[in-house]
Amino acid sequence: MLKLSRAAVAITLLLPLGAAAQRHPHYLHAIQDLRYARALLQRGQNWDWGRVAADQRRAIGEVDRAIAELRRAAADDGRNPNDLPPIEMRWQPRDRLHRAAEALDRARDNIEHEEDNPSAREMRDRAFRHIDEAHRAVHHAIDYWRD
Repeated sequence: MLKLSRAAVAITLLLPLGAAAQRHPHYLHAIQDLRYARALLQRGQNWDWGRVAADQRRAIGEVDRAIAELRRAAADDGRNPNDLPPIEMRWQPRDRLHRAAEALDRARDNIEHEEDNPSAREMRDRAFRHIDEAHRAVHHAIDYWRD
């Protein structure tokens, strides 16, 4: 009987999380795009970010903060933001930066949807700001890399 009670309590606690994720699938898609952008911004093999390393670190920090906001808003499955998707390791930094900017654009597009929950709206709006800051850092690095 005690096991049945625990199971009922666990289900009662977990149901709202599943419902929140179903109401916010676009947030989960944005998180996937942000994880991909983060993977692209990680250090590659046999090269470093050189003079744009500060932009790279700033962008990764903003991506991490955006992921955290969206996870709270969407009741994400709790995957580690450092659990990154596979990427092509031979891409040069400039190619990675361009692809990261594209992934940030997709993430922003995914969370553009109307939000009726005031708490989730605040988190989404903070995520917007973090994505925009990451985007600025990436574009600054792209511009600097051209010089």
